[in-house]
Amino acid sequence: MTAQLQDFESFLKNVDEISELVKELNSSDAEAQQKALERADHYIAASGGDEPCRTNFSRTSINSNPQSQPSSPVKTCTQENFMKSVEMDAEDRRQRRRAKEQKAVALKEKGNEAYTQEDYETAVKYYTDGLAELRDMQPLYTNRAQAYIKLGKYKEAISDCEWALKCNEKCIKAYLHMGKAYLALKNYNKSRNCYEKITEIEPRKEKMVKEYLTQVDLEEARESQERNAREEFNNGKNKATIVPQLLEKLSRLEQSPSYYCGGLELLSQAITDCTGQTLFRLNNGFSIISSNGTVRSCLLQETRELSAQELCVFVLKLWRVICNGNDENLKMLMTCPTFSQSIVHLVTSEHIAVRTECLALLCLYSQMPHSRGLAIDNLNLHILVKNLMVCISNPKEQQENTAVIILENFASENKFCMQLRDVCIESVGVPFTTMLRNINRSNQHVLPSLILAVGCLARDDVIHHNMAHDAECWEAFLIAMKQCIACEYKEILHPMLGLIINLSTVTSPVIQEHAVSLCGCCLDLLTDCDGGIITRATGVLSTVLPQSPAAVQYVVQGSVVRTMCQLLKRAGKTTTKYAIKTLTVCTAASQSAREELVKSDKRLSILRRLLASSCDEVVSGNAALCLGHCLELEGIASNLLGTDIVLLLLHHAAGNAKRIAVQKSAAIALGKLCRSEPRHRNKLRELNGLEILHSCMKFTA
Repeated sequence: MTAQLQDFESFLKNVDEISELVKELNSSDAEAQQKALERADHYIAASGGDEPCRTNFSRTSINSNPQSQPSSPVKTCTQENFMKSVEMDAEDRRQRRRAKEQKAVALKEKGNEAYTQEDYETAVKYYTDGLAELRDMQPLYTNRAQAYIKLGKYKEAISDCEWALKCNEKCIKAYLHMGKAYLALKNYNKSRNCYEKITEIEPRKEKMVKEYLTQVDLEEARESQERNAREEFNNGKNKATIVPQLLEKLSRLEQSPSYYCGGLELLSQAITDCTGQTLFRLNNGFSIISSNGTVRSCLLQETRELSAQELCVFVLKLWRVICNGNDENLKMLMTCPTFSQSIVHLVTSEHIAVRTECLALLCLYSQMPHSRGLAIDNLNLHILVKNLMVCISNPKEQQENTAVIILENFASENKFCMQLRDVCIESVGVPFTTMLRNINRSNQHVLPSLILAVGCLARDDVIHHNMAHDAECWEAFLIAMKQCIACEYKEILHPMLGLIINLSTVTSPVIQEHAVSLCGCCLDLLTDCDGGIITRATGVLSTVLPQSPAAVQYVVQGSVVRTMCQLLKRAGKTTTKYAIKTLTVCTAASQSAREELVKSDKRLSILRRLLASSCDEVVSGNAALCLGHCLELEGIASNLLGTDIVLLLLHHAAGNAKRIAVQKSAAIALGKLCRSEPRHRNKLRELNGLEILHSCMKFTA
C-alpha cells in the first residue's frame, strides 16, 4: 500500500511539473522560453517507469547567429513541436486509461456479484485485480472495504477507506465503512467522527447518521456494562455471584413449575441494577430460560393449568426486570424465538396477570426508537395490532390504556405503518368504528387516546387514503358526532374532529355522500361555548365543503356566511385560516353567499383587513379570491372607491414570486375591480401599477 501511495503522489507531481512547463513555454519572455526548452529536454530524457512518455526529441542547439550558421539536419525541439508531442502523448495515455477503466469496471462487476453471493474472499480478489488496472478508482476501494468488514479485516477496510478519500475527499461510503470498521475495533470516538463527517458533507443524511451514532452509543454502553460486571464478579462480591448461581439452578431440567417459579422470583429480586442485568446476559440467562421445555410450554399457552399461568407471569416479570433500561438485553430477548412467538398472543391471555405483564413488557419496547425497531423487525405486527385492539375494545383492569400507548408509540414509526397498510382497516378500522358507534361509560375514557393513535397511523399516505374511502368509517364518525353532541363528550369530539379534518383532505365519493350530514353537525357545533370545538368544526367545513355543492347550499341556508364573518372579526390564526377558506368556497359556488357577505359588510372591510395584516399565504390568497367572487356582483366595485383596495391587491400581485397562488388571486381580483369601475383604473395608474397588472395577465387569461 505504501508503494501505491508513492506512485500516486509521483503521478500528481508529474502533472504539476508538466503544467508549469507548458506555462513557461507560453511565456512572452524569450529567455524564459529557452530555459523551459532546456528543462523539457531533461524531463523527456529522464522519463521512465511503467508508462513512459513516448515523446522523443533531439537536444536543442541554441543559435545566437542563425544567418551565419549552416542548416543542421538535427531536428530541433521548438515550442510547437513540444506541444504537439505532449498532446500526442496525452491522447495515447487517455486511450490506455480508457482500456484500463473498462477492465477495472468489468472486474468490479464480478466482485459485486461475488459479494452478493456472500463469497467475500473472491470479491476481494476481483476488487484487488481491478485496482491493479486502475489505482485511483474510488468505488473499488469502498467495495473492497465493505468486503473486508464482512471478513473481519477491519484495519484493511480502514486503509481502503483512506485511499478512497484520497480519490474523493467527500466520499460518503468511505466514511460510512470506516465508521463501521472503527466500531468493530471498539474505537468509538473515531467511529463517531466518521459518521459525523457524513452530515458535514450531506446534511440531509442526518437521520441516517443519527441511527449509526445510536449504534455506537449502544455498543459502547454494552462493553462498559460487561466490563464492570466481570470486574465485580471477579472480585467475588456476593451480589455479583448470586445471579450465576441462580441461573445454574434454573438450568436443571424436568423440575416442577413451582420450582422454576421460586427460582425466577429470587432472580428478579437479585437483579437490582445494570450489573445484575449484564451478568444475566453474560451467563446465558436468555437461552437457559427460553430453551426450558416447561417454561416454553407455558409461554406458548400449551397448557391451561394455573401453575403454568403463574410460571408465565414470573418469566415475563423477570424479562421486564432485566430489560428495563438495558438496550442490549432488549435486543437479546428479541432474538429468542420463544419470546417473539409468544408475546403477541399473550396480549389476549385469559389471565389478567399474564396480560398485565405482557403489556408492560411490550410498552418497554415501544418507548424508544431503537427498541421499537427491534420489535417491528421481529414480531408479527398483524397479530400484535389485532390483539391490541381486542384488548382496547374490551376494557378490563385499565389495561386498554397501556395497549393504546403501545399502539400510538409504534404508529410513530413509518416502517410500522408501512407494514400495516394492507391490514389496517381489518385490524384497526373495524374495531375502531365499532367503538365509535357505541360510545359508553366503559370506553369513553380510552377513545380520545385511540383516536390520536389512529391519527398517527393515518399519517401514512396509503392508510390515509384507505380510511378516507372507507364507508364504515364515515358512518361511524357521523354516529359518534351526534352521540358526542347529545352527551357532551367533548374529550372525544375534539380529537375526532381533528381526525376528520385530516382524512377529508382527500377527495372521496364516500365523503361526498356524507358531506351534508357532516356539515350539518358542524353547523350545530359553531354555537358551542368551547373555542377549540368551534375551530375544529370550522376546519371540517373548510375541507368537506369543496367536495360537495349540495353541502355548500345547505350551510349557506344555515347562515354560515354570517357566522364565518363573526369568527373572522375575533378569531385566532388557525380559526381564521379555516373560516376564510370556508367563506371562499361558499362565495365561489353560491350567489346567495356572495350577496349575504356584501350585505353584512358592504365595503368588505373584513377581507381588506386580512389582505393588509395577514402574512399567511393561505389566508391572503383566499381573501383575494373571495374578494374576486364578490366583485362579480353589480355595484360592489363602486362601494370600494376611496378605500385602499387597489393598493392592497397591487401589493400582493407584485409580491413574492414564490407565492404564485396569492399573486394569481390578487391579479384576478384587481382585473375585475378595474373592469367594473374605471375610476379604480385611474388609481392603479397613479400607483404605476398598470405595468404590474399587465405582467400578471398570464394569471387572468
